Amino acid sequence: MTGYRQVLAVPGMPSLLAVSLLARTAITADVMALTLYVVLGLDLSYAAAGGVVASLTAGVALGGPLLGRAIDRRGVRPVLLATAAVQVVFWLSVPALPYGILLGTSFAAGLLMVPAQSVTRQAIAATTTAGQRRAAFALESVQGELSYIVGPAVVILGAATVSPEAMARAAGATIAAGGAGIAWLNPPVRTDEETGAGPAARPPRRQWLNARMIAALVLAFGTTTLLSGIDLAIVATLEAAHQVSWAAVVVVVLGVASVAGGLTYGALSRPLPTWLLLALLGLLTLPAGLAHDWRWLCVAVVGAGLLTAPTLATVADAVSRLAPAGVRGEAAGLHSSALSAGFAIGSPLVGVAIDLTTPAGGFAAAGVAGLTAALTGYLLSRRPARLPAAPDRAPHRVA
Repeated sequence: MTGYRQVLAVPGMPSLLAVSLLARTAITADVMALTLYVVLGLDLSYAAAGGVVASLTAGVALGGPLLGRAIDRRGVRPVLLATAAVQVVFWLSVPALPYGILLGTSFAAGLLMVPAQSVTRQAIAATTTAGQRRAAFALESVQGELSYIVGPAVVILGAATVSPEAMARAAGATIAAGGAGIAWLNPPVRTDEETGAGPAARPPRRQWLNARMIAALVLAFGTTTLLSGIDLAIVATLEAAHQVSWAAVVVVVLGVASVAGGLTYGALSRPLPTWLLLALLGLLTLPAGLAHDWRWLCVAVVGAGLLTAPTLATVADAVSRLAPAGVRGEAAGLHSSALSAGFAIGSPLVGVAIDLTTPAGGFAAAGVAGLTAALTGYLLSRRPARLPAAPDRAPHRVA
């Protein structure tokens, strides 16, 4: 645990992780908040709710690189404050919007979502040493898992006991508060050496968006495609067994296993290649299709859970190391977009597999998607980079 103590001893790191957890928990819950508002508040179908969620997700995926580029040019604080203000306006107005307007404004809100996740990753890359970085990104991945465990559950409970309208407003207020909190902390996103050297040069995109960076983005996409597919396959399996009420328990077991895996991996002295972690994650997903009872499914998802946070952490580390200082924000935005795209595609991909076969086919499709992305990332990472690594960072290969 020495590595974690060193990370938490970095000035400003504990407060950044705490405020970022608040913002990310609310951002994770916003999909559930919109879904419940459309279904319960507007009394529309789940398909209608899916349209709003898809609009929001598309905005997030497209907005990541744009906000990252703005951070590179304008700095962290102006971007965070501007996006926090947009979230306040959107979420406070949600209960007053008709469905058609909500569909369009959800895209705008996603496009200008508070970039809490990408800013936190940039700050980790800028303020930690090479020896601390794996533990730091492991903590960041564990933070993400905790947000997925807590956020949607709080919204569901609040919608049932208070109202879906109130939870939509609460989600928006918390997102804005988290963004304003990170803006107040104003974490550095460049190292002291980079800051002392003056404005960072912005290399052409074709130079830094090379095969290795694309490999990291493919691995990020493949990881979340697999993870969102697992969630759907769990629900489908338990629905077929008439045990769907136990799905939440299985998801919590998956999340707790991921937290344990992330903390363990961050404490190791030697990392594993990212493509190998994703390949192992894909392989360990396949046997879950053999479980037909919630108890056995809890056991079956532990293996995949143990590798979830480590895989996400190594991908984030790879992107941070491969991005030159002048484009670190844009690279972090592309990373966030790749993650969002994977979440958006994984569920329908696995859903088709379940419809054509059985719930076990859903786990198979998710596992194969992860294996395919791992193989693609491995092949891309073997190609030579066009630029040498930044002078302040050790050379890094995704593989």
